Amino acid sequence: MTFGGPGQPLHTRPAYSSAFEQPMAYAPPAPIVQPAAPALPALPVPARKGRTVSIWAFGILGFVLLALIGYFVWALGPEASGVGLVIAMVPLAIVFMGVHLIDRWEPEPKPLIAFAIAWGAIGAVGITLIVDLGITMLIGLRTEVLSTVVQAPIIEEIAKGLGIFFVFLMGRRAFDGPIDGIVYGALIGGGFAFTENIQYFAISLLEGGGSQLTATFVMRGLLSPFAHAMFTALTGFAMGLAARRSASKSAVFGAGCIGLVAAMLLHGFWNGSALFADFFALYLSLQVPLFIGFILAIVALRREEARVTRARLSEYSAAGWFTPEEVTMLATPAGRKIGMQWAASLSGDRRPLMKQFILDSTALAAVRQRALTGRDPLAADDERALLTRTRATRAALLAY
Repeated sequence: MTFGGPGQPLHTRPAYSSAFEQPMAYAPPAPIVQPAAPALPALPVPARKGRTVSIWAFGILGFVLLALIGYFVWALGPEASGVGLVIAMVPLAIVFMGVHLIDRWEPEPKPLIAFAIAWGAIGAVGITLIVDLGITMLIGLRTEVLSTVVQAPIIEEIAKGLGIFFVFLMGRRAFDGPIDGIVYGALIGGGFAFTENIQYFAISLLEGGGSQLTATFVMRGLLSPFAHAMFTALTGFAMGLAARRSASKSAVFGAGCIGLVAAMLLHGFWNGSALFADFFALYLSLQVPLFIGFILAIVALRREEARVTRARLSEYSAAGWFTPEEVTMLATPAGRKIGMQWAASLSGDRRPLMKQFILDSTALAAVRQRALTGRDPLAADDERALLTRTRATRAALLAY
């Protein structure tokens, strides 16, 4: 506003209430607010070769799936098959949750996970049905003991074990240890049990109604959802142990045959316990302790994986890529928990960045382990990509 009487010069009211607020001749502009964690630039990613599945493999399984759907609808009817499908998802979800807990340390590539599940639910079941039909045509019907205790363990475990070996052939750069073998074996076993449960639940509904269906669900879905996963995990463990030491296909196949024998014996023992003994007494006295021992073995293997991760990251730390404190944070369960809590307290909640930092660092340790054994010709390319990613993610975590 302007002031002044007639003949007096006009002047402007000061914009500041105090002389102390008057700006200097140069007043720098206020800084522009930046986002708490700037978006990461486009970063290189590890090579996918040897870590994925051909689309043709899924295409073949898709055709087999159509045949299985037709078989279930023809043999059991659409209603009973639909009920069996819905109920069979419960034990499948239980298996998935268990495998997820095992696989959290170094998650496997999603295409390989999808193939493992699909092979168990479709490929292995299809092979089992074809072989069973062929045996029936050659020698006729078998006794329940021969079919349940001998034929089923042999044919089913071979069919599922083939799936683990196919996963190794297609994704050998991601199949580099016993934990990986257990994960793929358990997923294949869980997928197989899912399709098998559809049939068992549908037959129970048709033959005995709701009461028999409930009893079958309790037996197969609640008391033993991990049975097939545990059997096939033995084959996967043996293959993964061989894969850790060598990339040779013959070595992994031979080790898988040894694990396959163990899987067959355990499978036959499990099935026989329901025929020759008091199932519940044997379940509590032998099968539950066996399952607990299986869990303890996985815990021990997880600790070994953490030890290897820490050892490999410590080598990068000595070269200046990580601080010793970061190695502890990235390579120990307690450190990861604290790191995620710290990231959540930062401006903008940077837990996604911390999770990516952990995953890339763990993958980097696995790459170096493969490089040390000489079994990965693309290890150097992966190493460069992962070092770039971890450096950029750390910078984004610490940005203010």
